[in-house]
Amino acid sequence: MKKLFAICLLLVGLLTSVHLQAQDVETLVLIDTDMGKIKVKLFNDTPLHRDNFIKNVKEKRYDGLLFHRVIKQFMIQGGDIDSKDAPIEKHLGDGDPGYTIPAEIVYPKYFHKRGMLCAARTSDEENPERASSGTQFYIVTGKFYTEMELDKMEKSDNKTFTPEERQAYMLEGGAPHLDNKYTVFGEVVKGMKVVDKIQFVETNEEDRPLKNIKIKTMTIVDK
Repeated sequence: MKKLFAICLLLVGLLTSVHLQAQDVETLVLIDTDMGKIKVKLFNDTPLHRDNFIKNVKEKRYDGLLFHRVIKQFMIQGGDIDSKDAPIEKHLGDGDPGYTIPAEIVYPKYFHKRGMLCAARTSDEENPERASSGTQFYIVTGKFYTEMELDKMEKSDNKTFTPEERQAYMLEGGAPHLDNKYTVFGEVVKGMKVVDKIQFVETNEEDRPLKNIKIKTMTIVDK
């Protein structure tokens, strides 16, 4: 009887271990663009954003859409559902699927360092809950900050950067002024050279690239 009980405990332990390992596995998405491929991983502790992004990818909702807003040393943004085949003179940025995702701001664990995948949203004035767009996202490129600049930002914003934030913003770059305001739900794991190629294209006064940059496909991949 004791032997049977011990076996049962062992099986429960193994099943629990397998379940926890499954939870730790992060979904990878390959973004194939006109300028190259970008691979991102989706964080499991932002499950609403993760599941919504996966749903959009599986439904091919992003295929054919543009990177419609590009700002050097800041970010590249896509996901406007009205951007597919949009003529170059068309205003973009307002296209949404008609729903939002509740904010999942996991700060300071996730912050706006270079390469982070984040959810776009409307302004605080009309969106005090900071709910995210159902489709629009951005990838941070950012700029480098000095220790003095970060010190000044701490005083003006009444905040304290963690050692990890300081190191990242000084050595990798990012956009610290967006921290704790927008949901960060993933990260580029391969293809930042492609992101950089996109961020340095010529744009118009609305920050739209003068030549369309298309998301050809998005697919979920194993590795």
